[in-house]
Amino acid sequence: MTVLPVTIWGEPVLHRRAAEVEVFDDELRTLIADMFETNEAANGVGLAAPQVGVGKRLFVYKYPNDDDAPDEGVLVNPVLTLSKIPGSLPDPEEDVEGCLSFPGEHYPLQRAEWARVQGFDGEGKPVDFVATGWFARVMQHEFDHLDGKLYVDRLIDRYAKKAMRQAKKNGWGVPGLSWMPGVDPDPFGH
Repeated sequence: MTVLPVTIWGEPVLHRRAAEVEVFDDELRTLIADMFETNEAANGVGLAAPQVGVGKRLFVYKYPNDDDAPDEGVLVNPVLTLSKIPGSLPDPEEDVEGCLSFPGEHYPLQRAEWARVQGFDGEGKPVDFVATGWFARVMQHEFDHLDGKLYVDRLIDRYAKKAMRQAKKNGWGVPGLSWMPGVDPDPFGH
């Protein structure tokens, strides 16, 4: 298994819809193993293929939950069905997200409290479970990556402006930027 570099906001693969996985083979299984290794090295709760420069519809996650779903898994070609997203403002303490591809930053974002997650595992076997609370947030966050969206693309104006100022300050928004989990300092201080 190999730890892969994590792409940073501005890398084109992060901003376009990923392609469906059509073949469940050793190449896919190697990518999945490398993504698990990278997620672990980055202290992440989830990692989508576009975040390691691969435009395919899959993500891995590692998040303890009470939803009768595995605490660690992979979703290939996932489909999410969501409960209604509350129309209230996000709580600046309780609803804060971060992203390995927008490293070191945190902003509040309102998400659906419930998600039905369907897709396939790395062998092509069906996966179907319900996620609630923060586990549902993780599923939505990773799924967004497969549609070319980062959580900062969903922020309300006040936080979106802060995020874009920070991106500019960090020199992000251009292709070719990445960081290496386990080598570079942990941007979230784990």
